[in-house]
Amino acid sequence: MSKLPDFTSVRELRYGLDPYLDAWLLHFMTENNIEPTVNPAENAQQEQLRFMVDVDDDQVFVPCSDEMFENLLHTRLSPALRQEYREKWRLLVHLARINIKDRYTRRKIFALSRHKVRQVLHAPFLIPSRFLKQLMTIFMAMSGVHDPQRTEKRQANKRALDFMNGPDMSRSLYACPDSNLGCSSIMHLRWELELLEMARLCRLSLRPQIWENPASVRDDASFFEEVCAPWPEFKETMTRIMGPDSEQKKLKILYLPGSSGGIIFDLRLIRVLVRLGHKVILALKEGYCLDSPVIWDVEHDGALQDALGEALFVENSRMSKNELLRAQRESPLLVISDGTRERLNLWRTSVTFARSWKEADLIIAKDFPHHRRLIKNSHLFTRDILCLYRDRDGLDQIRFKEKSLRVTKITESQIVAQADSIIAQMRSARGMARQVMFYSAIIGSIPGQTKVALGVVNTFVSHLRSRHANLLIINPAEHFVEGMDGDDLMYMWERVQRSGFIDVWRFQTVSDIETSFELMGEVVPAEWHGKDSTFSTGCTKEMHIALDMQDKHPEMQIIGPEPKRFFRRMEYGVGKYFDARIPDKGRAL
Repeated sequence: MSKLPDFTSVRELRYGLDPYLDAWLLHFMTENNIEPTVNPAENAQQEQLRFMVDVDDDQVFVPCSDEMFENLLHTRLSPALRQEYREKWRLLVHLARINIKDRYTRRKIFALSRHKVRQVLHAPFLIPSRFLKQLMTIFMAMSGVHDPQRTEKRQANKRALDFMNGPDMSRSLYACPDSNLGCSSIMHLRWELELLEMARLCRLSLRPQIWENPASVRDDASFFEEVCAPWPEFKETMTRIMGPDSEQKKLKILYLPGSSGGIIFDLRLIRVLVRLGHKVILALKEGYCLDSPVIWDVEHDGALQDALGEALFVENSRMSKNELLRAQRESPLLVISDGTRERLNLWRTSVTFARSWKEADLIIAKDFPHHRRLIKNSHLFTRDILCLYRDRDGLDQIRFKEKSLRVTKITESQIVAQADSIIAQMRSARGMARQVMFYSAIIGSIPGQTKVALGVVNTFVSHLRSRHANLLIINPAEHFVEGMDGDDLMYMWERVQRSGFIDVWRFQTVSDIETSFELMGEVVPAEWHGKDSTFSTGCTKEMHIALDMQDKHPEMQIIGPEPKRFFRRMEYGVGKYFDARIPDKGRAL
């Protein structure tokens, strides 16, 4: 390609406009191993990515800042990029010299890594964090050391906890402000005090000297002055997001911490948020990632264990919506893994992390790397993002990025309200001596056929209503909500189905589908040949529920295919309406 197109942001780059650009982008994605069509086992599919990023099918998303991507796009080794690569190399050398005593193994690691370094310096193509992961994978595979900074992280957390339990914490956190707080009401005065505590905890979490050189803090009066100084940007932003006059007073928050040491203060801040009525999910790393806290650190880190208290740990990396909401009802603080051992890379995060993001109202991200990937990336995200970090001049910064206007969050309360309105109809029908039938059918189980499926179901239900008197038929197609994925729909329908008001549960048959197409005056398309409700992942889940409800209400009738024919289906593909094993028509190489 002679010339790359001019662009001002990554959001402008799209597939399908220039074959040479397409090839370059796919080369970039595959070299960085973040292309889902090439490595679907490790990378999220587009539907899962859309839980977090407002991205179209033909758009490009890369886990780095726009500035970094522009350098990589033009394979331009800028001074900043050269410095990034060199820092990664120096880190590897430092870790190898400290942790590997065998000289032969150390030389072998250095020799192999030098080949990698020369490659990226000759053709700067790898995102620095992906390059670092390559180096760390080489180091861990050859050395057998899976967390070379475990002792350092444990010491950082202990020093941070010692500070928190000592007199310096009281001096930082509980010192009265210089000016009197305005008091228009007790509620607003209480909020002003909460703000002071949160702002000071944030500032403490952004000061690594507390756990790197604690002696330097004790006699430094300027340190305490900085921590206790007014932070008007913090006050304005937090008041707008969760203050007493804000629209959303009880938020679900996904919290992305920065470093070990800082996480001790993050957890104290999280306790304040929980005290204010918010629910928090704390996302730690799955494996070693420099000084970032790892979900397994708690097993050998007493300070972190004390700070986490009664938090509920979630080990399931593929939680469903139902499971996640149930866990949040059990505990206001959940601890999950993001599924990675690198800086935030949304292509590589776990299903549980992606769903936690989708269910959240606000993402709080700490430290400068998150600022670069979330704020300095021009893509818009599906949830509001609040980023707290210290800039290169040592100044505390708070940045708020509003979610995409194209995204509408379907909340748990909205889903429950819709389910309860259907249940009310069923209860009313029972009160008028009418029977209730639930019709389970294919809606989104055939990729690309959702619109046709809605027509098929609506036609057949109308046919049933014309032939049956004194019968209320619940037709899922009449309550289909755009924007819900399969898990959202199942969450709503399970509430309806377990209400105990269903007299007849009918599952769609091949004959039902053929009758529908005949009533519509159409032939049965090839995609629908031989299909019935046993082809549907949702209907399979509903058959399990139907059999369970029949045990509790033996008079309930189940009509349709034999139950044993259903149990070949798996789970929904994340963000899809169909079985995870059914291939989607994606972008191919």
